[in-house]
Amino acid sequence: MPRSPHPPRRATLASLAAELNVSRTTISNAYNRPDQLSADLRERVLAAAKRLGYPGPDPVARSLRTRRAEAVGLVIPEPLTYAFSDPAALEFVAGLAESCEEAGQGLLLVAAGPGREVPDGSVLAAGVDGFVVYAAADDDPYLGAVRERGLPTVIVDQPRDVPGTSWVGIDDRAAMRELAEQVIGYGHREMALITMRLGPRTGETVQIVDERRLAATRFTAQSDRIAGVRDAMAAAGLDPETLTVVETLEHQPESGGRAAELALDSNPRVTALLCTADVLAFSAMDRLRGRGIYAPGQLSITGFDGVPEALRRGLTTVVQPTVDKGRRAGRLLLNPPRNGLPVAEVLDTEVFRGRTLGPPAG
Repeated sequence: MPRSPHPPRRATLASLAAELNVSRTTISNAYNRPDQLSADLRERVLAAAKRLGYPGPDPVARSLRTRRAEAVGLVIPEPLTYAFSDPAALEFVAGLAESCEEAGQGLLLVAAGPGREVPDGSVLAAGVDGFVVYAAADDDPYLGAVRERGLPTVIVDQPRDVPGTSWVGIDDRAAMRELAEQVIGYGHREMALITMRLGPRTGETVQIVDERRLAATRFTAQSDRIAGVRDAMAAAGLDPETLTVVETLEHQPESGGRAAELALDSNPRVTALLCTADVLAFSAMDRLRGRGIYAPGQLSITGFDGVPEALRRGLTTVVQPTVDKGRRAGRLLLNPPRNGLPVAEVLDTEVFRGRTLGPPAG
């Protein structure tokens, strides 16, 4: 028997209801409100839907009807790969996904990295009910686009005090000061610091940071960590101006290593290298080991974040609750305070005393 040149018509909610001699509401409840049906009736509806090829209610139509997308938009102003390659960002996303899953919400990663023109529609057209913005500069255009949407928004890490938004993060300055105090307590007087990007990308991938660059930074978390080291130096009677600060403008596996070499070339007297992220410390240790420089033998190295690899490798670092930060951000967005007012949640940190910090060599 020859096949019809036309494919069979796709079953609809109405045709499925007619097939089973039930109301359209019954079919809808089988998918959206299963508690409203008996187990036997729901099973009969789903079995018939499978047999007839009914895919379920149209999610677009449902969102138009309810005016809800049932999804949270995550904006990270870095290349999309950053969310899956940086261990701290990966832990944060895992925590946020957990809170979304608890609430039965989806999670949409919004493309917002460098090299894209704003507005490019990624934020303005995102089908979400609210946004979580992760570690943005205070003048980031994507943050401006998020605010244009007028949806509930939670900012993580930076910037702080954005009107109408809640915030989750840590006291970066105090955490870094506590770590620097321990470094100084071991007798280190010549120190360098490697930081992630402080401002717009320049032609260099790593560079020495001058006071003008530092004063103009829009990345408050990084600048607060630098300030924390300077606070500890001043309290110990050291000149904060002697701190060598090197900025890496890319988040690549070799970035910390290149920055470490520049720091030591700039000041060969450095005995301790502080990094504002564990990934920078890993890269620095691996690169310097190739030059016969080991931590803590010839040089002490510290990190920041407390990712699992840091604890396995014995890196002295600041441990922050990155997974819980994601959970808190999601829960704060999906279950805001009843008064509707923005809130700020400051999470605790602690210094992990690993094997990479010791007295100055010699």
